[in-house]
Amino acid sequence: MDETTRQKLMHVSVATLATALFKRGLRNQVIQDVRPIKPKGRNMVGPAFTLRYIPAREDRNQLAEFRNPAHPQRVAVESCPAGHVLVMDSRKDPRAASAGDILVTRLMVRGVAGVVTDGGFRDASTIGDLDIPAYHNRPSSPTNLTLHEALDLNIPVACGDVAVFPGDIIVGDADCVIVIPQHLADEIADEAVEMTVYEDFVVEQVKAGVPIIGLYPGTREEHALAFANWRAQQGR
Repeated sequence: MDETTRQKLMHVSVATLATALFKRGLRNQVIQDVRPIKPKGRNMVGPAFTLRYIPAREDRNQLAEFRNPAHPQRVAVESCPAGHVLVMDSRKDPRAASAGDILVTRLMVRGVAGVVTDGGFRDASTIGDLDIPAYHNRPSSPTNLTLHEALDLNIPVACGDVAVFPGDIIVGDADCVIVIPQHLADEIADEAVEMTVYEDFVVEQVKAGVPIIGLYPGTREEHALAFANWRAQQGR
């Protein structure tokens, strides 16, 4: 992805991005029931690289499967490009883990920007201490083989009721994760930066006792003039 766009998306909230997408008619882009294991103090930003799980069948999913060098989960960990976000479709089922701390550590070492599942992670507390953003539904100890079969790499998937296409831009903050269609990423980033500047101004005004009507959204000339002066003083 464009590095300028990446940097812009590092400093805006998922809530702001959701509003910018809603203006374009996109209402269902926030991945549901997924949250950070531990906030990192920075956004997760990167193109999606996907892994799809299907329901496990006992004759196909025994522990011996992990010895197979072509096992899709292991291949995903070794092939997700640096700077991308590994997004796992685990059927919104956290009863069995999508991955554990060893695989997520490997993703971190390889320079992957983050990892998201609508299922759960085992060793979640350890993953939370790693220097890689990780988002899931809740901790889960059983191996994925008990309920999930890793099947497909880098295809369109569903994650938390959101369609995710390879290359879509994934942004996660301290609250949740949103999916930005790749062709909209640059303009959404630009708009979100502008929205964030105004929202920072609004917060200062509200803390100073200014009423919200006419300020947010800005519909009064007096607030437009105050914002222009504030922005000049702030150098933003």
